[in-house]
Amino acid sequence: ISNKFLRLGIILLGFKLNLITLANAGIKTIILSIIVVSGMITLTYYLCKKLGAESELAILTACGCGICGAAAVMGVSPQIETTNEERKRENEVLAVAVVCVKGTVFTLIEIFLKPFIGLDASQFGIMAGGSLHEIAHAVATGGAGGAISLQNAIIMKLSRVLLLAPVALLVGLWYRKKMAANTLNTKTTNSKLPIPWFLGGFILTSIIGTFVPFIAPYLDSLVQIAYLFLGMAMAALGMSVNFKVIFKRGKSVFSAAAISSTVLLIFMIIAAKALF
Repeated sequence: ISNKFLRLGIILLGFKLNLITLANAGIKTIILSIIVVSGMITLTYYLCKKLGAESELAILTACGCGICGAAAVMGVSPQIETTNEERKRENEVLAVAVVCVKGTVFTLIEIFLKPFIGLDASQFGIMAGGSLHEIAHAVATGGAGGAISLQNAIIMKLSRVLLLAPVALLVGLWYRKKMAANTLNTKTTNSKLPIPWFLGGFILTSIIGTFVPFIAPYLDSLVQIAYLFLGMAMAALGMSVNFKVIFKRGKSVFSAAAISSTVLLIFMIIAAKALF
């Protein structure tokens, strides 16, 4: 359930991303998303490593914080080959725990800060979509600012989700080069790079939802089904949680995510004010 339903949920979530609306939001939104995703992944990975996390856990946490939470963790994970599947599963669950907990905490922080940071509804939505980890977090925070804020939060957040496919491929290439340099393992260097086809499905459903007229009446229902599948996948992941592992190995990644999430929030407040 956690693997198959999560991927199916991501595919169906593409119906929520209207490409025309994204294009109308302007090049600023897309460029800002690229800066946020690349900067957040780099910073979180660097901090995780500095604080003692292993590479696999660090990159999964970094992608979860930088792109779209648990969906990004599970989207990137197949790109990382390992001989220890149990350890990899622990890393997946731990990375998901980090992004879910930190995203929830920062959702509450941003709603609390709303009256004090001087952003209008449009800017507040951009900040929410650009700074929070899960789509649900961005929706909850953006909704606190009204309809315009919610719309901007969704557009900004889904523009980051759209970058999941290229990031997953880049991580796969990077990890194989890294493993080849460390181990000189011929099998690793020549192994076929897993292609995250379900991310292609996300892009395809975005295209269908945007340009196929007869699908429009069913978009809301399809998105609700996507949320249902994503919720079931999260519950299945939760059944795999080993709290001993979180307490033993989670300190470094939780600390790194807290620092990078704070930096991202400050950056997005400044960017929202300056650019929108």
